[in-house]
Amino acid sequence: MIEIDGSFGEGGGQILRYALALSTIIGEKIRIINIRAKRDNPGLQRQHLTVVKALEKISRGHVEGAEIGSTEIIFEPRGIFGGEYVFDIGTAGSVTLLLQSVLPVLAFADRPSILKVRGGTDVPWSPTYDYFNNVFIRFLNRLGYVVELRLLRRGHYPRGGGEVVAEIKNNPRGFTSIQLVERGRIIEIRGNSHAVRLPRHIAERQASAAYERLKSLGIDVVIKIDIESYPPDKDPHYGPGSGIALWAITENSILGSDSLGARDKRAEEVGEKAARTLFEDLSTGSALDRHMSDMIIPYLIFSEGTSIVTGSMLTMHAYTVLEISKKMIPEARIEYDGTLNRPFKLIIRGVSRIL
Repeated sequence: MIEIDGSFGEGGGQILRYALALSTIIGEKIRIINIRAKRDNPGLQRQHLTVVKALEKISRGHVEGAEIGSTEIIFEPRGIFGGEYVFDIGTAGSVTLLLQSVLPVLAFADRPSILKVRGGTDVPWSPTYDYFNNVFIRFLNRLGYVVELRLLRRGHYPRGGGEVVAEIKNNPRGFTSIQLVERGRIIEIRGNSHAVRLPRHIAERQASAAYERLKSLGIDVVIKIDIESYPPDKDPHYGPGSGIALWAITENSILGSDSLGARDKRAEEVGEKAARTLFEDLSTGSALDRHMSDMIIPYLIFSEGTSIVTGSMLTMHAYTVLEISKKMIPEARIEYDGTLNRPFKLIIRGVSRIL
């Protein structure tokens, strides 16, 4: 049985989600202790418990300690089974973080799957739906894993209530290795600015501020940011809430950023933050933005051959994922150079089949 200390590295829910996903893929029983030990409210919360239950269901496995507040669980997977699933977080817990946990697992299922997930689609400390769909999912397709997302309803903090459908079209049971060392020239920048149960001008101001900031920073390409807004009496989404996602299409890659509105935060601040973050990552010349730098790791580990990528920032999340991967998948060769919060280069010789 593998044992993982949940207080390692970033010490939050990411270790739980990632370790459980790897455990399910390789079919190894795992014990996780000190779950979310570095958080103000340690232990499993509703969104983390939903991930545990989702992987328990997908693997038809057995779990001990799966309850709110628990700081230790034992998880034993018994396979990976595709099909149709509905997962309801029940709060504004992140839909994209749940998908981030189950998608690499379901690539190894016995058949394709359709998932409906309810929760927060655009909430703090997690990828927004627009970033997830326009950056992360495009990378999955590039790696040979065909996944399509459909947004039924946005959900913001604190109400939640969002719904996303994920349809997995194939089961590659392993991924295509990639070599992405340079992003290449910027071709265009796209984006989406939304406002839910708020005046349309909020979405417009977010987009305008992002556009103006990118231009002032010297970005001299076509910038097209769509506006998503509905009259309050015809708005199908829960709310209120707003946000913007940007993604730069380059010769070799796609890099993205996002930013969310909040009470007492001006729409201009939201747009400018997304623009600054994207510009910072583009300025490094790296092929991956700061978020993809950790989200892509499990797919490279289970890719045939050697992958080489550069990331714009070695975040604590990326560092944590890399070190947990070394412990749980020692058969893979993982090398990276760089210091925290700086650009880095990653070389992974993957494991091309389930161990």
